[in-house]
Amino acid sequence: DPHPPSLEAGQIACGLQPSPVNTFSTVDALLEGCELDAVVIATPNWTHAEVLDPIFERGLHVLVEKPMCTTLADCHAVSRRAENHPGVFWVGLEYRYLSPVAALLQALNQRAVGDLKMFSIREHRFPFLPKVDNWNRFNRNTGGTLVEKCCHFFDLMNLAIGSEAIRVMASGGQDVNHLDEQYHGETPDILDNAFVIVEYANGVRASLDLCMFAEGSRDEQEIVAVGDRGKLECTIPTGELIHATRSRADLSIETVPLDPRIAHTGLHHGASYLEHLDFLSCIQERRPARVGAREGLRSVEIGVAAHRSIEEGRVVDISELRD
Repeated sequence: DPHPPSLEAGQIACGLQPSPVNTFSTVDALLEGCELDAVVIATPNWTHAEVLDPIFERGLHVLVEKPMCTTLADCHAVSRRAENHPGVFWVGLEYRYLSPVAALLQALNQRAVGDLKMFSIREHRFPFLPKVDNWNRFNRNTGGTLVEKCCHFFDLMNLAIGSEAIRVMASGGQDVNHLDEQYHGETPDILDNAFVIVEYANGVRASLDLCMFAEGSRDEQEIVAVGDRGKLECTIPTGELIHATRSRADLSIETVPLDPRIAHTGLHHGASYLEHLDFLSCIQERRPARVGAREGLRSVEIGVAAHRSIEEGRVVDISELRD
């Protein structure tokens, strides 16, 4: 990490001061200074493609935080390199590992709602947190809000629906957050609210309702799946799984327990830890990543299409992004 306070925080997190953990301020110094098996990349979004280059050259196992890259050009370049990479290549889309979400996905696989027809995600939450030099306040650094953070949700849509997204339409804006902030004479330009509708090749429709000035919400996220036989909902952080057939008499509500391996929940309720355990197991058992370059690309693709839809005021066909 080139930021000294971040290096110091990492040492403190390891439990000893002075810490026995080696620290490096550049990727090259890290690669030259250690014998490594795996690397986790948690650098700012726009640096991912550059940081991945020497990792690919060394053939190391790698987990790169979401979004895989901020542009589709970089995503495609990384995907091509990942195809023949000898190590495990993993993209950090950890919302799959949230206990309530995992329970909902399992129930869907067991056809709890019959044939899935609609899938929706509502996230009403707090604004973007401060980052080093506030890099996350500008679209050029993040890829835009619908890429930077919502790739998590688009990945969930893709996973639950099991089909290819074909059309995206969106409406959004920056209406409340960061408008009174200035960095080097610039006002932040990141969206703080949006509606996104995604149509899939198998006829299923999905939607995202995002608001980042709704700190007072009971639940930060609500995920809803509706099929021809019933409805499933999960709530985060309250952790409820709600199942109903088309008769209200069959409504059931259960609280999904946290995975017992989670000792500290953090902002993602332990999902990041479970994801890292799975990454490790794939390395040890010589299995391909559960969440690879294809998933990383497809999640960014929908975010890019949604931003284009907002900017140009039209429906965007995913095929436009693949020419």
